[in-house]
Amino acid sequence: MPRPTRAGLAVGAAMAVIAATGATLAAQTSNAGSAAAAPAARDAWDPYRGQVEVVRADDSGQAPGDGSGRKLSGRVFVDSDRDSRSGGRERGVAGVTVSNGRDVVTTDRQGRYELPAFENMTVFISQPAGYQVPVDEANVAQFHYNHLPEGSPKLKYGGIEPTGPLPAAVNFPVVKSKATAADRQHCVIAGDLQTYDKAEVGYARDGAVADLAKRGDYAGCGPLFIGDVVGDDLSLYPDVKQLTKQLNGPVRFLPGNHDLDYDAETAEHSFDTFREQLAPAYYSYDAGDTHVVALNTVRHPCTPDVDNADGKHPNCDDPENSPSYNGRLGEQQLKWLEEDLAEVPSDKLVVVASHIPLLTFADEGSPRHQLDELLEVHKLLEGRKAVAVAGHTHTVENMKTGDLFKGWREIFGIDGLPFPHIVAGAISGDWYSGALTEDGYPVATGRDGARPGVLTLDINGNSFKERFTVTGEDSAFQMHLGLNSPAYREWYAERQAWNDSREGKAPELGDPHLISEADLAGTTWLTTNFWMGSTGSTVEVSLDGGPARKAGRTQQAKGEGQRIGPEWSDPHAVAQQLVNGGSLADRSMHLWRLELPKDLAPGSHRAEVTATDSYGREFTETLVFQVAGER
Repeated sequence: MPRPTRAGLAVGAAMAVIAATGATLAAQTSNAGSAAAAPAARDAWDPYRGQVEVVRADDSGQAPGDGSGRKLSGRVFVDSDRDSRSGGRERGVAGVTVSNGRDVVTTDRQGRYELPAFENMTVFISQPAGYQVPVDEANVAQFHYNHLPEGSPKLKYGGIEPTGPLPAAVNFPVVKSKATAADRQHCVIAGDLQTYDKAEVGYARDGAVADLAKRGDYAGCGPLFIGDVVGDDLSLYPDVKQLTKQLNGPVRFLPGNHDLDYDAETAEHSFDTFREQLAPAYYSYDAGDTHVVALNTVRHPCTPDVDNADGKHPNCDDPENSPSYNGRLGEQQLKWLEEDLAEVPSDKLVVVASHIPLLTFADEGSPRHQLDELLEVHKLLEGRKAVAVAGHTHTVENMKTGDLFKGWREIFGIDGLPFPHIVAGAISGDWYSGALTEDGYPVATGRDGARPGVLTLDINGNSFKERFTVTGEDSAFQMHLGLNSPAYREWYAERQAWNDSREGKAPELGDPHLISEADLAGTTWLTTNFWMGSTGSTVEVSLDGGPARKAGRTQQAKGEGQRIGPEWSDPHAVAQQLVNGGSLADRSMHLWRLELPKDLAPGSHRAEVTATDSYGREFTETLVFQVAGER
């Protein structure tokens, strides 16, 4: 997703709101139960270092050429001595899916495969459950070979080096793995690392990467970085791999719109540097009873919409879409997806991972930021247990089966989601904006009020529960509380106007937890931003020890459009954003609010808020606020 312009800072006003933000954090206490914590058990992460074995044509006497009209063959074998070389006594693995990105085959009883060869292909295997592909020194999974005889056209970041003639064989080593065989898996889904420079690499290192380095529950499934690995500067890939050295599982990547070779003239070369340094543009792998499909949903240059009579896509000529891209798989990838899924047992859970979401709340009216082939993907997954996970929007969206927002019916013709779709948030949050935390990385609260963090799918067999972990926080920390009062909404408008003009003194909000009797005479809501809240979640508020009352969700996911503006905003987030820079949390699909009684007495009050997710897990926060009496 494009990086927004950062707002400037006003030092005097900033100090007031930073102080108020500190009061907010001090006034909120977490009382979540231990059931909400991350799994305590550590899987045994035994890195299997190695690489794909490429038997060169020169070594076998095979004639050079680009492979056109010929076959590529090889084996998938158990690398018992872990030297990445297929010896005569190392057995083959039958039934493993192998692909050239277009055709899909499975290995025979000896682990052998044969595929049509063509210029500019990536050959890869789908790791089978019970086995682990090798990783390099940065823990990046090694399971593919790029074939591009003459190399990429001239590209700023290098692209793919010339590979020479078609190899005599490409052999894929694996080792047996209890971690990938287990029914219970913890798949980390990491959205939008999106570092634009080395300083932001440091923010990621000290924040989310440090958190993941302390965890040991994802050795089987590993972390999947779902695009925008960097922010346009592809020379930062080696810096990212220094980060992944700290992780405790096999690391995989899929491409985002900021991982493009922007100077590529055709889509077939637009991710060459990504392919050379990180991963195939799309692929799949298994862990336990889960099949993960990592898709490339970014098409650059923008792809014409074949359904339009003029042959144009509505976003291709958008002057703000530079360089142009849109959410699209294309014919070849869609064909591969169909053939890949055909090899997957119908009782497995399918995790469809992408950068640009299949569809999204944040950009519900924009085809560019959703997938052209949504209906085709939904049809391919019909009757299966599935979940879609994505990044791109820098928001957290936990959308359940049946959810519907305005724009989806108009653009795609759907009347509700056939299976859950989750937007996983971003490690960079709101593009590393806002004030720095005491740990040295930005707060970066997003445009939906969500904090930066990572998603984990806790999987048991073919069932899953999603879990979001905020950077630098315990898993129990799942919400922020605030007060949306008439005084706050007036400040919101005045501060926005001042940010535009920079004339005079910046309006100050003051103590965000002090409201007047005049505020109560109007409408004041206690707000709860429950980041992974969804259809099926509830939020209840007890004031001063009284009976719990249900808060209402501002977005019901029943076909309505976005509700935007100060009355629908997250005041806790906005109090930071309008002063310290970044986006504006003026809408959210996971905000609940309860109108405060108009007869609250002057003095101190205590609100205990219990948010319960769709699985019955409870999280509790407390907000202490004051009602000032009239003088």
